[in-house]
Amino acid sequence: MPQPAQPPRALLPAPDAMQDELTADIRRTLSQARIEPVRLPDCGGLKLYLLGADFPQAALSPAEMQAALNEPAYWIFCWASGLALARRILREPALVRGRKVLDFGAGSGVVACAAALAGAREVVACDIDPSSLRATAANAALNGVSVRLAGDFFALTEDFDLVLAADVLYDRANHHFLTAFLERAPAVLVADSRVKNLQVPPYVLAAEEDAGTLPDLNEFDEFRHVRFYTAQR
Repeated sequence: MPQPAQPPRALLPAPDAMQDELTADIRRTLSQARIEPVRLPDCGGLKLYLLGADFPQAALSPAEMQAALNEPAYWIFCWASGLALARRILREPALVRGRKVLDFGAGSGVVACAAALAGAREVVACDIDPSSLRATAANAALNGVSVRLAGDFFALTEDFDLVLAADVLYDRANHHFLTAFLERAPAVLVADSRVKNLQVPPYVLAAEEDAGTLPDLNEFDEFRHVRFYTAQR
């Protein structure tokens, strides 16, 4: 008996094409930059498209320096807190397994990808930067996982089982999101290396560990020490 025709699958760009697209994206501000796939340490094979480690950090023109300050491309790095949170999720998959998860301030999408790899039922990556969302989509494809994208946290009307956030507390103007997270999910897990003592009840310090940013930014040791804060309602 002939089999019924299958609906056509959406075709994703080939890995080389995704890498080229991200390189073209970052070269709008950093003309000598290139993006390359990097296997993250102690992450079970998780890979990300990141800034090439050979990027000439000391050779930026004044125009490029200004562009980098005005439009910071956070997605070209795997920041220490994101790496630490991804590692924790992959070590403790029960944190996300079977749950609907929101990754807030997704950046490269490292946390979203880790949650999907660890068995989350659904993962939404939220970031206001369109380039970050493109990078997250490319990194999800690179790791063979499905991640839904969102550009506006407050436009999401749905509820989640867990909100994850890494490296979003460096600016105190973002602290109001900590309350908003608990309005959307009964549990929140935040990783941050810039806030030593978060004083926002009901958030409590749950754990600490060291991690580094990739590619290496030669950060002070204090910024390699990541703290995990949790809250429940």
